Amino acid sequence: LGLASALQQFGIQYTTVGKAGFITALYIIVVPFFSLFLGKKLSPKIGISVVLAVIGLYLLCMTGSLSLGKGDLLVCACACVFALHILVIDHYSPLVDGVKMSCIQFFTCALLNTIPMFLFEDVSMHNIMAGCAPILYAGLLSSGAGYTLQIIGQKGMNPTVASILLSMESVFSVLAGWMILGQSLTIKEGLGCVLMFIAIIIAQLPDKKTIQN
Repeated sequence: LGLASALQQFGIQYTTVGKAGFITALYIIVVPFFSLFLGKKLSPKIGISVVLAVIGLYLLCMTGSLSLGKGDLLVCACACVFALHILVIDHYSPLVDGVKMSCIQFFTCALLNTIPMFLFEDVSMHNIMAGCAPILYAGLLSSGAGYTLQIIGQKGMNPTVASILLSMESVFSVLAGWMILGQSLTIKEGLGCVLMFIAIIIAQLPDKKTIQN
């Protein structure tokens, strides 16, 4: 989590927000790919869900070219590390207390990122106070609450399905901007949202064996 967050923060400085959102969420492809090496099978319905989710993300996030620059490559690396994070959570969440695991995770993440902060950033109380609102939001809600709920929610869940659900952050950000901030929602973005929702529904459909039982 510490490495993925750092790569994302560095990468987003050199690319567009739309590109960063799309590339980061490509962990929905990386997770099932890595899962195959761990002996996990990918059912056809999950495969269809992944394809639909990727198309939906492209329509939702991408407005420019898909050429890769320095920032895009950093965010690509971030997506791979986030995929590993999802798989690690999938392995350990059934074995340990989720809240305790989350506390250890954030303590480690904070420690690992505090060291390079003093090495590469201009650390001053003035800068910290100037950014206190986004820092508190990112720390308490986006990271603290969000990743804790991820650990608890992933217990017993297919990691690929979890990755698709987590990628819905792109949909909610667009819808929130439309409903709360009055931002425009294009037809392309609306279609992307619809495809993402369809992907989620397909991924949650029961298997034939479950229906027969």
